[in-house]
Amino acid sequence: MRLLKRWFRGVLAGLDAVLNRVYGWERNPIHQAGTVAVAMLLVLLGTGLYLVLYYRVGAPAASVARLAADPWLGGWMRTLHRYGSDLFVIAAALHAFRMFAQDRSWGPRTLAWVSGLSLFAAGLICAWTGFVMAWDSFGERLALEGARLFDVLPLFSEPLSRIFAGDGPVPSAFFFVNLFIHIALPLGLGIGLWLHVSRLARPALLPPRRLLWAIIGLLTLASVLLPAPLGPAADPLRLAPSTPTDLVVAWWLPLSERLPAGAAWSAGLLLSLLALLVPRFTRHPREARWAPSTVDPRLCTGCNQCPQDCPWEAITMVGRDDGSPTLVAAVNASRCVSCGICAGSCAPMGVGPTGRTGRDQLTGLREVTLPALARGGAVPTIAICCAQAPAAHRAALQARGAHVHLVSCIGNLHSSVIEFFLRSGAPGVMVGGCPPRDCSSREGPRWLRQRLLNGREAELQSRVDRRRVGLATLAPGALAETVAAFERFTRQLPAAPVPEPESNPDLDTECEPVPLEEAAK
Repeated sequence: MRLLKRWFRGVLAGLDAVLNRVYGWERNPIHQAGTVAVAMLLVLLGTGLYLVLYYRVGAPAASVARLAADPWLGGWMRTLHRYGSDLFVIAAALHAFRMFAQDRSWGPRTLAWVSGLSLFAAGLICAWTGFVMAWDSFGERLALEGARLFDVLPLFSEPLSRIFAGDGPVPSAFFFVNLFIHIALPLGLGIGLWLHVSRLARPALLPPRRLLWAIIGLLTLASVLLPAPLGPAADPLRLAPSTPTDLVVAWWLPLSERLPAGAAWSAGLLLSLLALLVPRFTRHPREARWAPSTVDPRLCTGCNQCPQDCPWEAITMVGRDDGSPTLVAAVNASRCVSCGICAGSCAPMGVGPTGRTGRDQLTGLREVTLPALARGGAVPTIAICCAQAPAAHRAALQARGAHVHLVSCIGNLHSSVIEFFLRSGAPGVMVGGCPPRDCSSREGPRWLRQRLLNGREAELQSRVDRRRVGLATLAPGALAETVAAFERFTRQLPAAPVPEPESNPDLDTECEPVPLEEAAK
């Protein structure tokens, strides 16, 4: 499984690199694949409400043909509905691919993974019934395959295949059932979507506005210029000369048709079981870098900042058991993904995963990092990089004289680490992280920027020279931009005089928490 994830991660990095070069990391569509899928659900609901007004279960093929022939509204609206379903499947598959490749499919994220698979399966069933409702040659092909598969199950008193034998018209009840499923499932998708994001704080459900309208506009333009083909009306007594297919939503059809019904069911169930068991196959022991956050109640002042910053709502404020009137942070380990963002938000450094609290970060600098740098003479410019950043970017920064200091996520970085480097003689500190919409901790770049530039707790202290602190985004395929950002940053450093390095700057005492008695006032 580790080899598979490594291969997937390499494929994803290559795809990201290509799209970042074309669109830029700010507008990379697959960084927003999940939200694009949600946007397509809204497009499908809107177009579907219009199409259902003109659909007739008593004459399905004729009613859809009339819609397709309408040059003003019906034709492109039907095509937009079709293209929207294709893009939903593509976006949902890319979203699942990214979550798996980035190791975001286990532990507290299991509910999101399982509910996401259910949404994907429901979308495929909706597409299946939609094509059958059109009752052209492709819809007939899907109906026949569905009947063949269901006939091996002990569900119906008579084989479903008899409906399509040609000895009589297909009953309207069949199309009514398809219409009911086609309408009822999207309503159920709302519940599934709620489950999918129920453990997230501040879930992003839609892509950035410009990207959203660009996608909808391009789909609409494509719908007008390239109408989706509609095959000849289904006729069980005549072989259609051509059958337009849609292998985006019916990718399984060529495989299913070549297998016995029992084998097709077995393959489908096995594939579904393997997908559902991904959280179990990919889980890690809840220790070391995967250990959940803990709270030192002696340091917690009850400021309520870590619950506000936690992307998974894993932290709440509870009453103390020592009779003090202030509250104390409490971590729900079953919801904590060990992102460490809470460590970066705690001014007194009393919360975070084991080994990654603010105090742990400063201890590592004192005992390991700075002694190693001191042996090399003057302290160089520091590049604090997310461990998920491309290795080529880190190597390029090292080649230009920077010392690369890795953190699990820049949202985990405590602002005191930056101050510590500067007070120890570093001419400057540049922090580089993932694109904001592609952070494995969801909100790391967002909160770091707020802490460094906008005074969000735990903010970079006013005594720190902001000219010596820089921010950059290390995106796959954007190596030149990373190098340019670093060179711009280093060019401006001589304008600010380097302060005398302090032999052992003690930030712990400067970040002592407010006494609980004063915090309660």
